[in-house]
Amino acid sequence: MSSPYQQALGETLIERGRRERIVLVSVIFDGHDELETDESLDELARLVDTAGADEAGRMTQRRDAPDSTYYIGKGKAQELKELCLAVDADTVVFDNELSPAQQYNLEKLLGRTALDRTAVILDIFAQNAHTLEGKVQVELALLRYRLPRLRRGVGGAMSQQGGGIGTRGPGETKLEVDRRRIQDRISKLARDLKDLGNTRHEQRKNRGRSGLGSVAIVGYTNAGKSSLLNALTSAGVLVENRLFATLDPATRRLALPGGEPVLLSDTVGFVRRLPHALIESFKSTLEGAVTSDLLIHVVDATAADPNSQIQAVREVLTEIGAGSVPELLVFNKSDLASETAEQLANEVPGSLAISAVTGFGIPELLRTIADRMRSITTIVELLVPYERGDIVASVHREGEVVSTSSEAKGLRIRARLADASAGRLSEFVVRT
Repeated sequence: MSSPYQQALGETLIERGRRERIVLVSVIFDGHDELETDESLDELARLVDTAGADEAGRMTQRRDAPDSTYYIGKGKAQELKELCLAVDADTVVFDNELSPAQQYNLEKLLGRTALDRTAVILDIFAQNAHTLEGKVQVELALLRYRLPRLRRGVGGAMSQQGGGIGTRGPGETKLEVDRRRIQDRISKLARDLKDLGNTRHEQRKNRGRSGLGSVAIVGYTNAGKSSLLNALTSAGVLVENRLFATLDPATRRLALPGGEPVLLSDTVGFVRRLPHALIESFKSTLEGAVTSDLLIHVVDATAADPNSQIQAVREVLTEIGAGSVPELLVFNKSDLASETAEQLANEVPGSLAISAVTGFGIPELLRTIADRMRSITTIVELLVPYERGDIVASVHREGEVVSTSSEAKGLRIRARLADASAGRLSEFVVRT
């Protein structure tokens, strides 16, 4: 049985039953050039393809500011209508964010669905979320985005926002009832998400008590984060050559070359202008990046403009509070663009060129992670009674043993430990 938001809002999503034909639209404002716009439209075309539709055409317009009625000018909107008729388009998708009123006016003029970039990304997330937390996060983001766009359609069907003559009276009362139902649903989802977030927080606290360092893999969508997680840990995470193939984070234990273990986590992929509603809803999931000791920032070396993707990821990291976490840039897909990957790595000191598919550069990456993690740990000296084999095992499990020697009172161990582990074993510490 579908949820209330699916019943009320499902008709505005890209249909699943067939491949729709889409016209892409973008407005170029001052400070932006046509090349940047083309790259953004190319990415929007990939998003539309991932959502299950095909590009049938595209249109751009240069303006000083958005038109309050149609976003594009009235004359351009009429041209857009003619283009849609010529290519038999079902839907238009703007690379810019439309207001509810602009969306309604466009649909009325064009006689077909008008969406924006945010709606497409939300739709993709709705298709790809599989865990309970992921589904709650996506539904909450969808409802928050679509509530102000709700309106009464022909025959009483729920559609997107309208108003004015012919919409007042009993019909408007019913609309308000539906809005309150959705607002109640939003409140319930927010409570559920808070409970799930508390559970995830407790899980992180438990991992923290283990004394293991934490490393998070971040990056632009389809940069190869899941492939890298699989290459490093044999995690078996879904890997597909499409945007947002995996939304549900995975955490695995990784043994570094020195023997010390860390927890390695995948995260949700980022994209230019990632909808704020999604960032808010996915904050509990993205907290894994905030609390990590190190971020492995995976970059697609085959991308047309990898630097803009790096910037987009860093903007989201800053927004969620992870901007100050140490970062290791890794240029992936060197099997497809070896010269480009090496060139990019040479331009950024301390970065690496790798291929998660062939394994090129993976040994060096592991050594680099180990070196970075060692730089944030402390070498401590412990004297452990011989009968406390459990403590000796903990030291080996949680850190890197540098040396051991036998003494009359017990085993003297020099080990590299995280602060949490050193604190927990403080009664056996004799020197730091």
